[in-house]
Amino acid sequence: MGISSLNQLEKHLTLTQEERNWFSFPSTLPLLVSEHVMSLINKDDPEDPIRKQFIPTCFENMDDLGGLDPLEEEKHSETKRLIHRYANRAALLTTDRCFSYCRHCFRRRFTSNSSGPINEKELEEAASYLAEHKEIKEVLLTGGDMFTLSDEHISMMLKTLKEARADIIYRLCTRAIATYPERFTEKLFETLKLHNWGAPYYLMTQFNHPREITSETERIISSFLKLGIIPMNQAVLLKGVNDSVDVLEELSNKLLATRIKPYYLFQGDLVNGTEHLRVKIERGLEIEKELRKRLSGLAMPQYTIDLPEGGGKVILTHDYTNGHENGKWVFTSPYGGSREYPEKK
Repeated sequence: MGISSLNQLEKHLTLTQEERNWFSFPSTLPLLVSEHVMSLINKDDPEDPIRKQFIPTCFENMDDLGGLDPLEEEKHSETKRLIHRYANRAALLTTDRCFSYCRHCFRRRFTSNSSGPINEKELEEAASYLAEHKEIKEVLLTGGDMFTLSDEHISMMLKTLKEARADIIYRLCTRAIATYPERFTEKLFETLKLHNWGAPYYLMTQFNHPREITSETERIISSFLKLGIIPMNQAVLLKGVNDSVDVLEELSNKLLATRIKPYYLFQGDLVNGTEHLRVKIERGLEIEKELRKRLSGLAMPQYTIDLPEGGGKVILTHDYTNGHENGKWVFTSPYGGSREYPEKK
């Protein structure tokens, strides 16, 4: 299904010493790269942005700043597979497998840990919890990648969840459109159509670089839209990949042209093995400030950090407010200068 060994990787790439050294140390996340991802990599460029996302280096073993569960998901796990960290939202870990393992993975404590696909008992436990907790309005079907499951398994899962709570909005979270587009077959869409009743589904994609968007992306997104499933993108800000205003501007506009709404631009989580890919928040704020000048509101993602210790999500943005005096609010314009906004008492 993909490249998972040093010998296989060497047939496609000339490895740097840092990449080769990764194989000498234990890692919390194995190597797995799909043939599709390999086709996107410029094999002659060690700084290629797709390569940096999927080909490991020894720098993963030099990170002692974070932990393996900085968002405290295990603390908030109500069943073996269901995480209830926010009052009105929950996350269901559908599987620990992906078609390719991203080196910035924030759930590497779980990804590829041999948990496998969610089984019927685990699913029933989660469904029972959802049925009892009416405050939950949305559930993220995540993992791992839910589309590594078979069509039959997906059908069983969606049927069980819809019968438990048809009023819940289920988010279909996947990186597979960027890493394994051949998974999205006519049979899969027929499976989704069969269970497309009650509250709507939303599709949550992850494209981090404009080169990941291909003609296959357009085909897949069109099929989701025919089912009324709205696509939204959650990018991760990554050093050497997309920490550039020009790259993110192109990504956002290309997403919109493909009918995907840029939703989040995530600051990297404090997960062991990812420090070399994390961008400093100061630089992230500089990028966000410049993007706000260049992009429309429709194209502008929310630069967001998921706070450590389960602190929740916070929007990171430049403060344009300069205070309030004499009945007027004073603002800095993104385009320069200041503006006043008067208010009567």
